[in-house]
Formats: sequence, structure tokens, C-alpha cells
Amino acid sequence: MNTNTLVKDVIFKMIKYFGNDVRRINHAMKVYGFAKTIGEFEAISNEKLQILEVAAILHDIGIKESERKYNLSSGTYQEIEGPPIALELLSDFKLESEFIDRVCYLIGNHHTYSRIDYIDFQILVEADLLVNIFEDSLSEQTINHLKEKYFKTRSGILFLEGMYQS
Repeated sequence: MNTNTLVKDVIFKMIKYFGNDVRRINHAMKVYGFAKTIGEFEAISNEKLQILEVAAILHDIGIKESERKYNLSSGTYQEIEGPPIALELLSDFKLESEFIDRVCYLIGNHHTYSRIDYIDFQILVEADLLVNIFEDSLSEQTINHLKEKYFKTRSGILFLEGMYQS
């Protein structure tokens, strides 16, 4: 499937799913923007970039169900609830099972940093952290800790430094 068509359609499905929860839609769009940009700067393959883009758009898709079922939005519950919803949202597309499996793996582990296994996962984590730093008004000390512990890509580090440490 054409990358641009897939990404546009997934964005549309994500917006439809979240409805009037504009804060969550904005969060997903910001993470998607950073993930796509970092992925391009890091020159990952087109296939990995497409997986990354779809995973970034849907990375928090489990949050509504987490809040409904558990009355919590914690990362653990998002990781449990996200993959089945992503699978349902992606079922209309003719995608290879490996593609869907990887997207679901990223969604189902994006708060479990010890499971980072490839550059697409690393970039998703960095993109989410770049957005969360701002949205959660994290302290300089916390930002420094995140940089040292979790940022590995050259462009992710440059973005972090340019946005929060200049």
C-alpha cells in the first residue's frame, strides 16, 4: 500500500476513534511528526519508516479502553489494551502480518524501555519523550536523566538539546 495513503487513512481512523478528545489527537500527531522526522534523519528503511509512522499515530490508542476498564491511563494498561484496538483499526488495510505484528509490538511495549530492540522502537520512544517533556512540564533534572538514559539517536539528541537545553 502507498505509504502516504496508509498514513493518511490511519490518521483519519485515529481521529475518528478519539473523537472530541483533542488533547489525545494532538499528542498522537506531535509524536508522529517527531517520529517521522527522526526516522528520516536517521535514514531508516522505507519499510521501517512506514511501520514507525503507523505505530506513532496509534501508540496511545489503548488509553480510552484503559480508562474505561481500569479507570487508569498508565502505560502498563495502554500496552495491554492498545494492540487489540490497533489490530482492529488496521484490519481494513491489506497489510502483511509482519507489518501489523511489528506495529502492535511497538504499541504494546512503548512504555517498556527495556524491550527496545531496533531503531524504529528507539525512535518511537524518543519522539514520545520529546512530546511528554513539554506536555508534562518536566524539570531540567528529569530532562537530563531522560537524555542520558534513553536518547540514543543523533537527531533525537539534537532535538532534545535544541528544544530543552539551549
